[in-house]
Amino acid sequence: MDFKTQTALITGASGGIGYELARLFARDHYNLVLVARSTDKLNDVAAELQGQFGVAVKVMALDLTTTPAAKFLFDQLQREGIVVDVLVNNAGFGGFGEFAGMPEEEVLGQIHLNVTALTHLTRLFLPPMLARRGGKVMNVASTAAFQPGPLMAVYYATKAYVLSFSQALANEVAGSGVMVSCFCPGATATGFAKRAGTEDSRLFKKLRPMNVEDVARDGYRGLMAGRTIVISGVQNWLVAESVRFAPRKWVTAVSRWVAEKVE
Repeated sequence: MDFKTQTALITGASGGIGYELARLFARDHYNLVLVARSTDKLNDVAAELQGQFGVAVKVMALDLTTTPAAKFLFDQLQREGIVVDVLVNNAGFGGFGEFAGMPEEEVLGQIHLNVTALTHLTRLFLPPMLARRGGKVMNVASTAAFQPGPLMAVYYATKAYVLSFSQALANEVAGSGVMVSCFCPGATATGFAKRAGTEDSRLFKKLRPMNVEDVARDGYRGLMAGRTIVISGVQNWLVAESVRFAPRKWVTAVSRWVAEKVE
């Protein structure tokens, strides 16, 4: 592969928001490194984007919940001389249920993917960007980052970490030529709800998830505009802003109500 133009690395790229972001980058002639667990799905996406946009696409089938994966990915790209100009930490998942009854692997898997892998990848790819005085990092959080989330306590907490971490980094790298953006989508029509077990929650059954193409476009435009926090959708922005002023006990109760399952 001939990686001569700018390159974007996108995790969780085999579907949902990650896939739509990959299309947007490819449309703007970025070469791509796509990471997810499924080789077949990644190969299908790569063939589609190469054929439609004529960009180079490298596929890396990795399970980022495993400790060595992030370093392996970084080292492999270094060996191949592939410079990552944009890092999109999109991979993540949630799980529904009370914390005390949730399987241990579900709890630790969320923390490892949503927090540890994201942090490790940023730590690996950010210093070379700073050395080149150019680059972008998009960390995908969620509107869940703005309040506690009973029945999805770990997921909400991991996304709060992503938001706080990203804002701090954005301040640290200001003026360096590198920018860090935290993308906070709300409920979106992807495979997330099925994986998390929240398809029957009020959030997904009553409140109309946003279209995934529109959501990804909002995140992409925010990144390119250099915005530190990007919230997709006016309603989601209003909710995220309002929780700052409401009593925390009330915010937590409403968050649980939204997550509860309904007929």
